[in-house]
Amino acid sequence: MSPINVHVTRYPISGKILFSKYHPGKYLVAWHPKSSEENERTTIVVENSSVGKILYRQIAGALAKRIVNYAKVDESVKQGADAGFIKFGSRVDIFLPLDMKVKVSLNQKAKGGTTVIAEL
Repeated sequence: MSPINVHVTRYPISGKILFSKYHPGKYLVAWHPKSSEENERTTIVVENSSVGKILYRQIAGALAKRIVNYAKVDESVKQGADAGFIKFGSRVDIFLPLDMKVKVSLNQKAKGGTTVIAEL
């Protein structure tokens, strides 16, 4: 995401928060291949009975040196509700079950709360 984009993170599915952890790290540009592993980030896992587990990460970029994560373990959340935000240039990675059908294309610009990323 560009520094001029809004960086609100929304829960990808309704369910229960199984895991939520902050990882300190570097501030490489968000599109750098190693930013998922080396940058400051949070990792969150949400689970429900129909989809299973979804893992997503909020990843800080070169300008974004502040991540706000609302997810708390054992909390029940609703799909599309605010999950936190990242201040300035950043990235969000989402890891989906293999049997989901991806509905977006490479380099497509997604809009939070509007763009459907995948379906069962």
